[in-house]
Amino acid sequence: MARVSAAVPHVLAEVMNSIRNAPRALVRRHRARRRAAATPGLTPRSRPWTRAVGLVAVVLLGAWLGLLVVGDVRVPVGPMNTTMTLRPSISGGTKINVSPLGALQLDSHVAPVRLDVNVDQLDPDRAQALVDHPERLSGLQDEVAQDVEHGTLDLAVRSCVAVVSGATALGLVVYRRPRRALAAGGLALTLLVASGGTAYATWNPDSVLEPRFSGLLSSAPSLVGDARSIVTEFDVYQKELARLVTNVTKLYDVTSTLPAYQPDPTTIRVLHVSDIHLNPASWKIIASLVEQYKVDVIVDSGDTMDHGTAAENGFLDPIEDLDAPYVWVRGNHDSRVTQKYLEGLKNVHVLDDGRARTVAGLRFAGIGDPQYTPDRSQSDGAEASQELAGARLASALRDQHAAGTPVDVAIAHEPSAAREVDGEVPLVLAGHLHREDMEVMKYGTRLRIEGSTGGSGLRAVEGEYPDPIQASILYFDRDSRRLQAWDEIKLGGLGLTTAEVSRHLPKENQPGATPSPTGTGPSPTGRSRTPAAPSPASS
Repeated sequence: MARVSAAVPHVLAEVMNSIRNAPRALVRRHRARRRAAATPGLTPRSRPWTRAVGLVAVVLLGAWLGLLVVGDVRVPVGPMNTTMTLRPSISGGTKINVSPLGALQLDSHVAPVRLDVNVDQLDPDRAQALVDHPERLSGLQDEVAQDVEHGTLDLAVRSCVAVVSGATALGLVVYRRPRRALAAGGLALTLLVASGGTAYATWNPDSVLEPRFSGLLSSAPSLVGDARSIVTEFDVYQKELARLVTNVTKLYDVTSTLPAYQPDPTTIRVLHVSDIHLNPASWKIIASLVEQYKVDVIVDSGDTMDHGTAAENGFLDPIEDLDAPYVWVRGNHDSRVTQKYLEGLKNVHVLDDGRARTVAGLRFAGIGDPQYTPDRSQSDGAEASQELAGARLASALRDQHAAGTPVDVAIAHEPSAAREVDGEVPLVLAGHLHREDMEVMKYGTRLRIEGSTGGSGLRAVEGEYPDPIQASILYFDRDSRRLQAWDEIKLGGLGLTTAEVSRHLPKENQPGATPSPTGTGPSPTGRSRTPAAPSPASS
């Protein structure tokens, strides 16, 4: 006990000394740090770019979280209650979700933000007011436009607050310094203003001319409207878009389809298919499109078969049951055996060696693919043979014009052959590439390349994602026999159930464009003409 009692004062003395010496130790440590900081090479160099990347990451994540939390606005648009939201996006644009019809996408702007408009529900009182007072329909378009304008302005203000608040809050959590947090908020505001400026600079009010509908394919023709009416009566088309708002009222009240599609008698409708590759599902799809769009003639630009053997010929029999004439040219997967079998089927028009035929009011001429690739017997000189075939087709087109029977549409399987008729015909159709494309070539001929209507056949299972099933409806003026508009139809591939329809207008047919005289276009000796300015692939 005596030893313990003697040790207690000693321990207390040590503790008191430590407390008295603590301020001095802190001063010495602070001075040492200042000397080390002032001496080059004693501390690791800072990396400004690392801090900058970290700050940008914090800003983007905080802005995104802010938009998710408070970045939407509920806006009444006509008789509907909608929710408008800004979302990060690579390509921008506007997406309008109209349940139960599907979605309407517009290439309205190019910016890293997309405007999403969701139709949540109908307001029964406003909808009934439209039914009771039909005179209000005349001003519905302006009313909808004003509602959207007010909603967009409100959304812009809320988005600014959401983005700045989210970035600032996350910056404060990560850096725990008010100055850094304010820098994050300022950078977020700068990025948002830049995105808004980009969207304003690239705003395209004419994007409504080329909408993309996805969802119920059977409703698409009624929604999109007739090609000729869009070209010649654009104001009527705008009213039809406004009518879509009121039609939703009926869809909620009665679970039935939209009114039946009524084709314009002055429009010739051509269904363009290609590269079916032995997919039996294609015939049902083609039959459905023929019925829904009231198709006048079907054009198949080849590769209907996969190996071209006689055993495959039975696959072609459903063509006779299609309610439209079938114009066909040989592809590189179609043999002469295939061609001979098709020539024996009723309602089939096989074109080869530049042969021309008038079908459904349009004059077609085509040439079969010079290559037959399944047996690998003609692999050498493929490109040269395609160019030669195209030259033969061009010569036949000139002969037809000299005889007073000019061709309206030329057909070849490979685009390399189709390009040889540039300047000799207004439109040439092709396939082979299993993807859609459209361009106006140097001398004024429009080249339309169709995707695979068979979803690439068995090749659909070779890749990670199945190829889509693609086809097109081409609208021709019955008097001038010129292309007025076209719908690109895309169905989800193997195992998918999506559907999308895109409306496209030639540049010269868009509202406000100066119409060209009837009958103008590539001349029979068009290669001596002044080259026409190529238009974009989608125009």
